[in-house]
Amino acid sequence: MANNDVKLEKVDQDLLDAIADLHALPTGAYNIRKDGELLVRNSDANINIIANSKGKPGIEIHIADGTKNEVCHIPVIITKTGITDVVSNDFYIGKNCNITIIAGCGIHNSGSQKSQHDGVHTFYVGEGSSVKYIEKHYGSKGDGATGEVVMNPQTRVELSCGASLSMEMIQISGIDNTVRDTSAVLAAESKLVIEERLLTEGQQIAKSNVEINLDGKDSSVQIISRSVAKDNSIQIFQPLVVGKSECRGHVQCDSILMGQASVKSVPAIEAQNPDAQLFHEAAIGKIAGDQIIKLMTLGLSEQEAEEQILKDFLS
Repeated sequence: MANNDVKLEKVDQDLLDAIADLHALPTGAYNIRKDGELLVRNSDANINIIANSKGKPGIEIHIADGTKNEVCHIPVIITKTGITDVVSNDFYIGKNCNITIIAGCGIHNSGSQKSQHDGVHTFYVGEGSSVKYIEKHYGSKGDGATGEVVMNPQTRVELSCGASLSMEMIQISGIDNTVRDTSAVLAAESKLVIEERLLTEGQQIAKSNVEINLDGKDSSVQIISRSVAKDNSIQIFQPLVVGKSECRGHVQCDSILMGQASVKSVPAIEAQNPDAQLFHEAAIGKIAGDQIIKLMTLGLSEQEAEEQILKDFLS
């Protein structure tokens, strides 16, 4: 049940605003975790959130058949230095649902030790269900803080016949090191869309590994990665789509380089069925000079023009 006496500190509110657009406790079903412990939880008639039954830190989200037009919030925030928070969250989504799940992790490190969150999310999506999943990652540091901000998310997906899942995986800024692993198995007539948006700067390193198995007939996946690498940051993106049936898959990777940053994009497709239709494309480059000039003629400075181009590119 909800605890209406929970008081959010300013740093809590700032993190929740950045990762989930929350300015106060939400309505409906939600679970907010802070500094490795449950802060507040609420279930409703159709969405039941309980502790992980496998004895692992984390939660289970059980969504009843036929649940429509509901939103479930499950953000994680860390405000202490020296914490390593590992959670396993399992989503059991019934048949013929239409829901939105808003997750995300925000870390504010004000000390000299590493603060880290490793979240393992497993989705079991029932027949005919449509799910939108939004996961934002954001990091910040206090004045003079030297501790790292680290996030290593793992996402596992099983789509039943006719199910669809749309995933927005966003890294806003401030993450020193991240390794993201995403895998999925798709049954017949199911559909998966992954949109990854990523910003790195300074000495930050970001790696993303994706493996999608199109097992069922008429299953499909679309993977779109847009990233900006600044300064001396490093990005590595390695998606693999395996077509095991009559299916469709498309991988698109677009990156903008700034400063001395490095981006490595290695899209791969593997057809194990003659009726699999798989495509991939990748592009890496800098901001076009004519784009900046055009915006500057409208009254923007060069810096403002760059910022606007990057904002539009990552939106």
